[in-house]
Order: sequence, then structure tokens, then C-alpha cells
Amino acid sequence: MPNRFPQRILLIQTEEETVQQTEAIVLAMFGTTVEPALTGLMAIKAAMAATYPQTPVKLAFTSNQIRRIWHQRAADPAYLAAHPQIPQDILQVQGVLATIANLQDRGCHTLVVQPTHIAPAEEFHDLAAYVRALASIRTLKPRWQPFQKIALGRPLLGTYSLAHPYGEDIRIAAEALADDAELARRHHAALVYMGHGNHLFPSGGLYLEFAARMRQVYPEVLTLIATVEGFPAFDSVLEELRRQGVQRVVLKPFLIVAGDHATRDLTGPGADSWQSVLTAAGFEVIPVLNGLGEQPTVTRIFVDHAADAADAAGIVLC
Repeated sequence: MPNRFPQRILLIQTEEETVQQTEAIVLAMFGTTVEPALTGLMAIKAAMAATYPQTPVKLAFTSNQIRRIWHQRAADPAYLAAHPQIPQDILQVQGVLATIANLQDRGCHTLVVQPTHIAPAEEFHDLAAYVRALASIRTLKPRWQPFQKIALGRPLLGTYSLAHPYGEDIRIAAEALADDAELARRHHAALVYMGHGNHLFPSGGLYLEFAARMRQVYPEVLTLIATVEGFPAFDSVLEELRRQGVQRVVLKPFLIVAGDHATRDLTGPGADSWQSVLTAAGFEVIPVLNGLGEQPTVTRIFVDHAADAADAAGIVLC
């Protein structure tokens, strides 16, 4: 088979041919151990691969614990027999640095690292530190430099950028969630999101600005948000629902996957889950256990953010 892309350089070996290609995309995800929640992660990968069918797209999990669990499962014949649908991408998933190192070893020296984080908080800043460090490597002979270009995409709600103001990213995210607002409107309900949050990083303002933008775009729906960790806390949402005289609530994770937080903290049977607290307070609760990654309008945002990062760095993805 002839090489249709002679200008690109990743070595993909078969018995008959060597195809050269240099660009690759790394999707940096926190990860999940909940099997049904993998749908959201794989949907993002599928959307990226469909947009750039000739560019390798690799998953990387930033959580050490989640990677260890998947590696243990991959070594368990009983688990594999009971879960044949789990992709090898997940069973053999690596961290960001290992994933990048493997790609570089195969000849990929032009990379776009696209996070699937919601906000530019702790996880994103750690990832940005990795990318900056790798991009700074300079060898004595330029031809041995491990990376020609390595670019970092923006999280869902944006980050600090003159070219792409975060407020515009928040607007785009709000408009992508029209179906959520329509569901709440049809049920004459408030829309309450659960974000992750962080005790150490002040990301709460972005969540509140997102909720405010939702109320602006969909004024007929009261949209509120709180986080599992840090600010804003769920108590503030409960107080506002009472103040507004709300009777019915659509409850949904503002998370990429409907994993442990969604099944335990949001809708779990425990007395302290959000659904239990709302029900005990007299609200009718309509839970929606779908991660944002399962919504095509949201996955498209991550694809667009990768495209923006590639364009800014002069990287051509195919």
C-alpha cells in the first residue's frame, strides 16, 4: 500500500509497510472506575477521532488510583470475562507523561494535549506544568529535540487567554446545554448541577458565572450549581430553592462522567446525598445520571478547543 501522507512521520509498523506520521492528540482525563460512565470518555475520543481520522488519539488518565484499579482489572481473568465490552484503551490506560513518552518513542514529536477538565483548577494547572516542562526541552543538536511542538487545549469553561476569553467559553458551554434547560422547563423545575470543585483552588467563581449565564440564556429556568468540594456549597442551593418557592428539581452532574460522585454523592441512597436531602426537604427530584461527555454538543467543545490549540501552535491535524 503506498504512503498517502509522506510529509508526516509516526512509525506504525506492519509486516508489509511503514507509514510515517508525526502529529498526535492526547486526551488528558481524570478517569473513572465506573463501567457505564466510560461512555462519556469514549464519546469524546470518538468525536476527536472522527474529526481527525488520520491523527492518533490516545487517552491518558491523570488519577494514579484509577489507573491502578484498571491495571488490576486487566490482570484479572474473571473480571475480563465478565466485562468483555471494556476497551483496551481503558484496561491499559497510562498517565499523561507515559502516554506522551510512548508517542514520542514511536516518532510523534508534534502533540496537542487536550484536557477534558471542566475548570482551569488544580488538575489543569498540573497538566499545564507537564506540557510547559516538555516544551522547554532543548538539546544541543536541534534535530534530537524530543518535541517540535506541543500545545495545550483549554478546559470546558476556558482559562486565562487573550485570544479566547473565558467568558466566551462559558457562554458556549451554556448554549451547549440547551437540552438540560429544556428538560427542566418541560417539568416546570429548577435545574441543579453538581460540580466537583476543589478545597485548595478558587474555581467557585467560574461555576457561579456559568450558572448565571445559564439563567441569562434560559431565563425561564432557574439554574443553580454547587460543588462536592469547596465553594459554592450545596447549602446555598438548598436555601435559594426554598427562597424561590421551587417544588420540583432536575438534578444532574456537571461532570464529564456520571461516576462515583454522581452515583453516590448526587443520587446515592445515603441520607446525605443531594437527592436524599432534597427529597427530605419536600422537593420532587428528577435525577439525570448522564455525564457531560455523553452530550455531543459538549464533546464538540473539546474538539474545538483542541483545534484552537493546534492552530495557535501552527500544528496541522488531519
